[in-house]
Amino acid sequence: MTLTSKQRAELRAQAHHLDVTLHIGHQGITDALRQSLDEAFRNVELVKVQFSKNTAVTPKKAANDLAALVGAEVVQAIGRTATLFRARPEPAKA
Repeated sequence: MTLTSKQRAELRAQAHHLDVTLHIGHQGITDALRQSLDEAFRNVELVKVQFSKNTAVTPKKAANDLAALVGAEVVQAIGRTATLFRARPEPAKA
């Protein structure tokens, strides 16, 4: 799912008031981190991630890598903070 610019703008506005959900340290993207992010997306659709200054990769690249790992979209990446979005699947109708 690719977000339109209008959808991105709306999600950026929603994310502005969110607290950081996940902190990524010097170890970078690990399996445990991926699991934590996947768990966060089970509860909410919009997640803010903050990267440490010691992270080896750039925050923009790391945000794209994370999004690809969990099937999410990068809403924005500013400085060392990125916002990711993953829509919840529709509940199955009985």
